[in-house]
Amino acid sequence: MARSRRPRTVAQPSSVIRHRLPNTVVIVTGAGRGIGRATAELFAREGARVVLCARTGRELHAACLAIRAAGGEAVARVTDIGSARQARALVNLALRRYGRLGLLVNNAGILGPRVPLVRYPHRDWATVLRINLSGTFYMMQEAAQIMARQRNGCIITLSSSVGRTGRAQWGAYAVSKFGVDGLSQVLADELRPAHVCAITFNPGGTRTAMRAKAYPREDRLALRDPSVAARALLHLAICSSPAISGRAFDLNNLPPRLPAHHYGIRAPNRAPVSLTKRKTKC
Repeated sequence: MARSRRPRTVAQPSSVIRHRLPNTVVIVTGAGRGIGRATAELFAREGARVVLCARTGRELHAACLAIRAAGGEAVARVTDIGSARQARALVNLALRRYGRLGLLVNNAGILGPRVPLVRYPHRDWATVLRINLSGTFYMMQEAAQIMARQRNGCIITLSSSVGRTGRAQWGAYAVSKFGVDGLSQVLADELRPAHVCAITFNPGGTRTAMRAKAYPREDRLALRDPSVAARALLHLAICSSPAISGRAFDLNNLPPRLPAHHYGIRAPNRAPVSLTKRKTKC
């Protein structure tokens, strides 16, 4: 009698192998739309545990729902990063829920009026710098303390071409972007002994609401989709190491990809804990 053959089984790919940010705890600011939302969604697909923030609850809720519907893990909190207290609460949210913080993406920012400096309204000047510069500083400060204790982590801050070469009628926005480049360089030098990486990334012209406000007559279809910047940020997150800390990147000078062990990439497996207040339900 012929022996019955067992059906051949095909090994399924491991989710850890498929995911490039397995169990990495990531905070993305300004995650309700544009580059921030595209980045949060991509990182979640890559296995990260994403903590989202934005000032608009409706957009934040929609972004969180989209991530969870796609099988990702996300928690959200309405946050004005220009408030040191709210910035601290956001970082504490990540720490209480997951016990660690691996990556901070400083994306939140506002444009402000496009007028000459001699006519720039004082109130708008203070508002733009409060959010774009002070808010980024507050987020960096809170995240850096945790990462220094962990002796690993990465802080990526979005910059701009007008923060590298000043141009007319970009006012407080340009000044704030010059400032975040400087913040990142100082932080990189201070945290290099703790193996924490701090870098900036200029995404260039991207199809976002801020870009449309800055250039209302521009053909939006000619601009890059936010997903392009998100993929570049993923590349930087994977390649982050003290060796590139302090540098300023854009789409044309991204670092080469080296083997994972070069960057000390590992997948922590601590179980998440429950969280209490001020989460956006999604």
